[in-house]
Amino acid sequence: MRAVVLSLAIVLAGGSAFAAAPGGMARVGPGSLRPLYAPDSGTTAIDVRAFELARVPVTNREFLAFVQSHPEWRRDRVAHVFADDGYLRHWVQPDELGAGVDPDQPVTQVSWFAAKAYCAAQGQRLPTEAEWELAAAAGDTSADGSTEAGIRERILAWYGRPAGARLDAVGHGTANYWGVYDLNTLVWEWVLDFNGTLVSGDSRSGASADRMQFCGAGALAAGDKQDYASFMRLAFRGSLEARYTTSSLGFRCARDVVGP
Repeated sequence: MRAVVLSLAIVLAGGSAFAAAPGGMARVGPGSLRPLYAPDSGTTAIDVRAFELARVPVTNREFLAFVQSHPEWRRDRVAHVFADDGYLRHWVQPDELGAGVDPDQPVTQVSWFAAKAYCAAQGQRLPTEAEWELAAAAGDTSADGSTEAGIRERILAWYGRPAGARLDAVGHGTANYWGVYDLNTLVWEWVLDFNGTLVSGDSRSGASADRMQFCGAGALAAGDKQDYASFMRLAFRGSLEARYTTSSLGFRCARDVVGP
């Protein structure tokens, strides 16, 4: 099966400005996304239903509470198939952050499996790639950030940040149109489904499906091939498997909209 890249560009996002949802969630969408590289000639747009997305990424403090209540996800107990050797290695102890780790920073060094388990424990899930891209495509004042001056430059500045630079605490920037923080300028983020980057037929089926999930990057989905940030996102995605962890990779949770 030929490789497919599902880098998504914003076409239309319906609705008005974000509506607050309980538990630190923001309502996003509905909207419609156009694949930059369509998987087939008949695909021109992907409709995304309204959903709720955490306003900020999961923090060290929150993930520590999860590990303490679900000790199978401690770094000294987690199965190697579910996380590589870098899993939570920046914590001083398997169940202790240590003085060098800010509790309000986004948790990093987490695998896709661990992120998925955390969200499930909250009665939530990881966002799909299309959901994440719809949220991240927004600007400060509109659902289509590509129309706002300075958005692309802000994102490229994040890409130029030195590797290993200290992460800020979550939510200290500006919320986007939907009321969501930190999508484009803090960490890369895992998503639930295949992002389509170099996906093979083998990785779409059977037991390997879960292990071949990739992450959504901290970048605004772009609609033109000159967007350097978009290509950086695709390169990062293509380097990952579900058990991998990095110091710049975190996540946030989502959930389906309940009611009108």
